[in-house]
Amino acid sequence: MTSRSPAPFAEALLSDGPHPSIPPEQRIFAPFIGSWDLLVRWFDEDGKLAREEQGEWHFAWMLEGRGVQDVWIVPQRAERAGRSDLYEYGTSLRFFDEMIGAWQSTWIGPMHRVVRTFIARGIGDQVVLETTEGEAPRMRWSFSDIQANSFSWRNELWTESGWRMQQTFAARRAD
Repeated sequence: MTSRSPAPFAEALLSDGPHPSIPPEQRIFAPFIGSWDLLVRWFDEDGKLAREEQGEWHFAWMLEGRGVQDVWIVPQRAERAGRSDLYEYGTSLRFFDEMIGAWQSTWIGPMHRVVRTFIARGIGDQVVLETTEGEAPRMRWSFSDIQANSFSWRNELWTESGWRMQQTFAARRAD
């Protein structure tokens, strides 16, 4: 088998910016475009810190700027060699759906064999993704404290007692 360059694929996939059909007020993922260093924390059912890792997260406009894709890696690529406790190397694909006035988003986590679908909206100064109706378990992922060089992210699970924090990210711009 011959090795082929990924450059033509990357050129076809990646875009320099958003497509003009996405209204400026709906470009809710624009602040995340670029690369980020992460401090990722997992919490047990009692809210106690259960694990902490460094990670990386990369966002780019794609498909003529009609969508945003990310690649999420924990632990960081530089720390993956020789480890048996790798967590994930996954991706989200999202696009603005003018029919619903929100973003459709799909997370693919191949190491854990997970596919989740979400609807994303800007709510105040946050970006909130909630699992689509009928998706189990019910989850909410939120971006908050969004600055030019940092943001926070949290993963929450719906329980009989309400929303329970499962995971947080503290992100710092790497590029």
